[in-house]
Amino acid sequence: MMFRNRICQRLHDEHAATVTSMERLESLIARHRGAPPTGADADSMLLRGIADNVELEVSPHFDFEEQHLFTYLEDMGDAAIGAHLASEHESMRPLGRRLAELARSAAQSGFDDASWSEFRRIGAELSERMLTHVQKEEMALLPLLDEAMDPATETRLFEAYTENS
Repeated sequence: MMFRNRICQRLHDEHAATVTSMERLESLIARHRGAPPTGADADSMLLRGIADNVELEVSPHFDFEEQHLFTYLEDMGDAAIGAHLASEHESMRPLGRRLAELARSAAQSGFDDASWSEFRRIGAELSERMLTHVQKEEMALLPLLDEAMDPATETRLFEAYTENS
């Protein structure tokens, strides 16, 4: 999908990267009933990639939406969508932080049975929530912003987003 608004296009591209990361997470979980063997380079790289996506991409994405886009919509008189999406962000943040911690630790020293069980549980929950959330933003938020945002606001907000990412 292509958006005329650079912010929407950037967020769309980030959504695609997040979907890919969640699909890789789901694949890792599905491949291993028990804890994956320690030292598997491919799994270690995957775990670091998942942690990076959550910490370096998802968190700033959420922050930008809440601080700039949802307030923009609220100023236009449409606070409901931002409030709903922000509440989803809040429910996913602790899951993402914990998943990233587990992934980084396991990339270094592997999983034990307890950490693998926790990783599987949190990973499955985060993936399900994240994929549903991305779909909502793709179907509702981005088209709304693409249509409503004036060029001056788009330029100002795009510059703010690219300065912080």
